Amino acid sequence: MILLVEDEIPLAEVIQENLQLEGYEVRVANDGKSALKMWQSLRFRLIILDVMLPFMSGIEICRLMRQKGAREPVLFLSAKAQAADKVLGLEVGGDDYLTKPFHLTEFLARVKSIFRRQAWFFTPLTQTFSFADFTVDFEAWTVQTALTTESLNERELMILRILIERANKVVSRDEILDLVWGQDQYPSSRTIDNFMVRLRKIFETNPAEPQYLHTIWGVGYKFTPDASLKL
Repeated sequence: MILLVEDEIPLAEVIQENLQLEGYEVRVANDGKSALKMWQSLRFRLIILDVMLPFMSGIEICRLMRQKGAREPVLFLSAKAQAADKVLGLEVGGDDYLTKPFHLTEFLARVKSIFRRQAWFFTPLTQTFSFADFTVDFEAWTVQTALTTESLNERELMILRILIERANKVVSRDEILDLVWGQDQYPSSRTIDNFMVRLRKIFETNPAEPQYLHTIWGVGYKFTPDASLKL
């Protein structure tokens, strides 16, 4: 079941109708408070969340849901198209960000891709992976240290899993896009960089000089669990 949170009634009706035609069950909320109540009382596989909403913004809703341990993927819809707006959406726990106005075909492709990814994502190579002072728990969606526990969203975990499985090898942006975004027509492979910024804030003492998550310019990324190894 999908939760659609959109205050533009005509747009909400069009989106709901098209999702239902694809075979999805959809519940609709038109403001932030109603969305939270619905989320607390029902179980959803996907949340489609407008950013600008009455009573509470989509950003606030997503942040609160993640703080409460929500794992459902979140697809943001927004008229805000600046890079800073997209980064904020990802930083609070969003998994995708689609700018209005959008084509329904692209929107539906993103929704289908989210569900396709889940089959791969929920069969991890291992439940946990430890390096340095960190333990990544793929079932709890967390990164633990001796002092803190940090929650990750679905795409952050997917990117991290790919890099861990290919440790000490260069992984291209195209490979990551294929596995994490599938056939989505995302604006640019540079989108991955926004997720890497967030991951470096978690794992790196100095994100500007990473020890573990390296950018290989013009190619992609490389995960080096042993920071003493040279690139």
